[in-house]
Amino acid sequence: MAEHAQVGARARASSSSTTPAVRRRPKNRKAQIAAVAAEAFSERGYHGVSIDEIAKTVGISGPALYRHFPNKYALFLHAVNELADSLGAAVDEFDAGDNTDPSDTLDRLLSATIRTTIANRRTGGLYRWERRYLSKDDGLQVRGKMVAINRRLAHITAQLRPDLTESDCVVVSTALLSTIGSITTHRAPLSNRRLQQLLLEACHAIVETPLVPSDPDAAEPQAKTGLATSNKREVLLHEAILLFDARGYHDVSIEEIGAAAGINASGVYRHFPSKADLLAAAFHRAGDRVAMSVESALAESTTPAQALEHLVDVFVRLAFEHSELMSVYFAEIGNLPKAHRSDLRNIQRLNIEEWARIVAELRTDLSAVECRFLVHAALILSLDVGQVMHFRGTESDQRRVQQLMLAVLTTDGRATGELAS
Repeated sequence: MAEHAQVGARARASSSSTTPAVRRRPKNRKAQIAAVAAEAFSERGYHGVSIDEIAKTVGISGPALYRHFPNKYALFLHAVNELADSLGAAVDEFDAGDNTDPSDTLDRLLSATIRTTIANRRTGGLYRWERRYLSKDDGLQVRGKMVAINRRLAHITAQLRPDLTESDCVVVSTALLSTIGSITTHRAPLSNRRLQQLLLEACHAIVETPLVPSDPDAAEPQAKTGLATSNKREVLLHEAILLFDARGYHDVSIEEIGAAAGINASGVYRHFPSKADLLAAAFHRAGDRVAMSVESALAESTTPAQALEHLVDVFVRLAFEHSELMSVYFAEIGNLPKAHRSDLRNIQRLNIEEWARIVAELRTDLSAVECRFLVHAALILSLDVGQVMHFRGTESDQRRVQQLMLAVLTTDGRATGELAS
């Protein structure tokens, strides 16, 4: 009898051990998918990520993912909206009433924005670089959320700086958001507490910067009207850069580049083996121009302060004169083929290091890593504020961008000379 009981027990145990456990879907599965997708899109771009890759990282199948999102675009849109909404929620926490000190309100708004951006640092680049892939209606909706945040900061800035015009305040608020958002463009390590302090100091310097008056009646620099080059390779590269900047690398075909250059597709391949090689050539062109600008600025300088002013001056002129090239240089590195990506990242890093070395000589209170954070912020600011100015290229516009960059790089007003005044 006992023997039969033991056999039965063993059978029940065997049966229970071979019966698969019931797997329950986590309640936060949709949020898990969205978080993984946002990080992947931000790191490798919308077109560089597949649904299967996202599903594998989450630990589910592709069909299982489709139960939460109907397609990759829906997942992408959700990720972009989540980022915009998180920033909006951070800003909306504070309602500036009539009796609220504007300086205190701005501090709290900036601190909330900085904390939110730090929390989303690995995904925050998604809106900056990939928003061009949103549909027209979705893009307008998301842009409206970001504009509302910008206007909120501009409104508080106007209360603190009554000397600024309305458009000036938009320029300042753009510089603030650009400086904060710059941390999403690189992976340099720094403690959250110190990063928040560093960004807040840079933002204070931006708000306090005395901008030269904008001259809306100033004539824009005339477009260069020399003889056109007959070098088909240069024509192709020029047209490719314009198209990559306007629509993004993945949405441009070799045939379209050839058509813009007046060359058929087979003719394009005689100069560039692939579209990726065109992108690599654009990066080498931009990297060389940045390196040459650094070299010329240093050659004309005798002190660190003078060197920094020259660096800023030369870079702003480069950004305004070649805005499409510089935008591609900062936006499309994730789409480079691996054979080029490592070398070109190294070129970018060396250029940043040269800037950071000069900043460190002026800011002995900062570590080398902290100086690199400020350099990244200043360079990105030049493009973001330049875009708001439509890269008009007037002398006053360029001077204002230079002043804002110097404010970020020095924060305590150590830069001297014409540009800093």
